[in-house]
Amino acid sequence: MSKKITGVLTAIVTPFTAEGDYNEPALRQQIQRQLAAGNGIFCGGTNGEFFVLNEQEKLAVTKTCVEEVAGKAFVVAHVGEISTRETIRLGQQVAALGVDAVSVITPYFVPLKQDELIAHYRAVADALSVPVFLYNIPARTGNTLEPATVRKLAEHPNIIGIKDSAGSYESLSGFLEAVKGIENFDVLNGPDSLIHQGFVDGCSACISGLANVAPKEINAIWERFSAGDREGSRKAQENVTGLRTDLYSVAFSPAAVKKAVALMGYDVGESRYAVRFSAEEEQRIRQIVNQYTH
Repeated sequence: MSKKITGVLTAIVTPFTAEGDYNEPALRQQIQRQLAAGNGIFCGGTNGEFFVLNEQEKLAVTKTCVEEVAGKAFVVAHVGEISTRETIRLGQQVAALGVDAVSVITPYFVPLKQDELIAHYRAVADALSVPVFLYNIPARTGNTLEPATVRKLAEHPNIIGIKDSAGSYESLSGFLEAVKGIENFDVLNGPDSLIHQGFVDGCSACISGLANVAPKEINAIWERFSAGDREGSRKAQENVTGLRTDLYSVAFSPAAVKKAVALMGYDVGESRYAVRFSAEEEQRIRQIVNQYTH
């Protein structure tokens, strides 16, 4: 890769129409919101509801993101499937669309040993023409990438980092320690509560779901940190942590994030999976958004 991925990448929502179909114009609008705040794009991930998108929709979402960003920011696309074969097949199609890198979730539903995960990722990285980020989110997949495993995979020339969404500082710091001293391998922070600390400890970027709701507020953590204002970055983090705590007390991501964006007046539609919000919950989300965003 010609340029290191740094800063904030928004794990962008996938908008749907009232009929539940992919809404391309609405996605373009959301991309422009993020670009205006200084954020890059991470598409087809958890907040993009990849688990309810068919293959053509995944490709369409990626194509829209690459076109709309038009080289102004980083675009990373998630391509992880359960099988190595399908991950490679989708990954090759996504790579051809012009993304900067892909992120590959651990295979899910089926439990795998560490040596099996190593074989999976090496095969994927061998087959793709774009750089690969590992993607650790054990609460959703049932498979955890161990630090020692990640260090071994970091030796592969086409594996350039890991996105850690385990949700704990212990996990994040474990990966940072494991790959210390390895050039051209970066740790990307997933939990919105750890963005500032991740940058302090050496993360090159964060992947933020809450940036859909608060793009400027999330970017302020990075902007202030990169300018040398650590105290300002920490204060921006406190605001984001409050938003995360309060919003996720109503409902979990990705549905809570998408509902918040919709209640802000953007045409992103409903989540496709079986989630419902009461009138009281919607009102609470409005109050939370108003409290923490400007």
